[in-house]
Amino acid sequence: MGGVTAVSGKDTSFAHLIDERRKWYNNRRIIALNAWIVLLLITSSTNGYDGSMMNGLQSLPQWESAFGYPSGGMLGLLNAIQNIGSLAGYPFAPYVSDGIGRRKTVFFGATIMCIATAIQTASQSVGMFIGARFLIGFGLTFAANAAPMLVTEISYPTYRAPLTSLYNSLWYSGSIIAAWTTYGTFKINSTWAWRLPSLLQGIPSVLQFFLVLFAPESPRWLIRNGREAEALKTLAYYHADGNEQDPLVVYEFEEIKAAIEYDRSVASNVGWKILIATPGNRKRMRIIVALAFFSQWSGNGLVSYYLTKVFDQIGITGSSTQLLINGILQIWNLGWAVFASFMVNRLGRRFLFLLSAALMTLFYMAQAICFAEYAEHGSPAAGHAVIAFIFLFYAAYDVAFTPLIVSYTVEILPYSIRAKGFNVFNFVVSLALIFNQYVNPIALDALSWKYYLVYVCWLAVEFVFLWFFLIETKNRTLEETAALFDGEDVLEQIANKAEGQHEVYEDGSLEKKSFGADNEAPRV
Repeated sequence: MGGVTAVSGKDTSFAHLIDERRKWYNNRRIIALNAWIVLLLITSSTNGYDGSMMNGLQSLPQWESAFGYPSGGMLGLLNAIQNIGSLAGYPFAPYVSDGIGRRKTVFFGATIMCIATAIQTASQSVGMFIGARFLIGFGLTFAANAAPMLVTEISYPTYRAPLTSLYNSLWYSGSIIAAWTTYGTFKINSTWAWRLPSLLQGIPSVLQFFLVLFAPESPRWLIRNGREAEALKTLAYYHADGNEQDPLVVYEFEEIKAAIEYDRSVASNVGWKILIATPGNRKRMRIIVALAFFSQWSGNGLVSYYLTKVFDQIGITGSSTQLLINGILQIWNLGWAVFASFMVNRLGRRFLFLLSAALMTLFYMAQAICFAEYAEHGSPAAGHAVIAFIFLFYAAYDVAFTPLIVSYTVEILPYSIRAKGFNVFNFVVSLALIFNQYVNPIALDALSWKYYLVYVCWLAVEFVFLWFFLIETKNRTLEETAALFDGEDVLEQIANKAEGQHEVYEDGSLEKKSFGADNEAPRV
């Protein structure tokens, strides 16, 4: 049995409708749209900031003394509490995203996180610090549910995949800021050594609090809620310089309507049961749940939250050296993740996932060998080799798992279940994270380098699963991508209806306006 590929059908059915003169760098409205998308992408930075900040704080004597030198279960709780806060928000997040809209949901989450980071910065006890981190996780659930969906639902078609892939890649932008902030505050001989990094965690949320309500709302959400005129205006303004008769805009608008009408016809009830009610949805959820677990159970959690403990076991004990390596690692990760984000349409999701899983297995095995050599013989060269293979392992992870786990999840879900399905993904990620944060330090203490072998075997299992079940989705519209899992007939039905309406518009002489005096694409 071979691997699963995409079902046959039209490929890039919208490609002939794209105006080649309309680029991300020369069209002012696409530039403005992408600026709003950047505001949404930084939601991921808050999450990335937290993981790196907690790594850095564990290397700060000022933080350790302020909170009674936490270890064992208390250290695990300090790391895990944000994800526990996220769990508390999951039952509500999809209903808020679908109910009040994507923009207002991001605003709601950002407001909570602004308050929470203020409390975290002002913490006078470990209980206050834990409570603030719980609130950060709670608020992040709402913003992180809505933001990537809004990105994928408003993006210009040719830029949708790379921009949505950038969402999770920018996790490392927050991680970099946190790593270098804690490195820089290391020499502050007061509690501001840890309060300043805590304060800076709120920057993305503050920006969103003041700006996000001015961003465009999702045309999919508007159409679903009977506001078709607003949806058409939004699509036309950002995708065609305001021309509502542009063939691309007409095609997008009609395809979105067709997809939403199909969803309504097959499932009038959009409760949680719908996620497993049809064969197509069961295929989606099998992949989504697997990717959520894989994203945290690929050995990366051992480094992400317990890098200091790994360093200690291979003989790198200096706080300054540990913080420096952590800071460099985040820059390395960001570079690879952003590079992979711009390769998704060229190389395809399936190729990148399989390449990533294969290389991770290889490099994690190499880490285990070097770790064992150091543990058995105390060889400094083996200890340094572990660091080298950590960098190579993360490059492999960043080729697919960093950029694609979010973008692939939101694109394979049809609009009617996108918020709930993506919420399940985030919920499973949090469960996996909590497990990691409690189990990894205990297992590493008990098994030392042998614990790495567990992950080597698991990575091999991941590769086999991805080979058999992952479906290629490159070069399709959002609606066509989601329909892939429901069969070729549904895919053709939605695409043909959009194409048919586009032809009706053309027959009625509603042709795409050329770039003339009144409709010239703005240049910058």
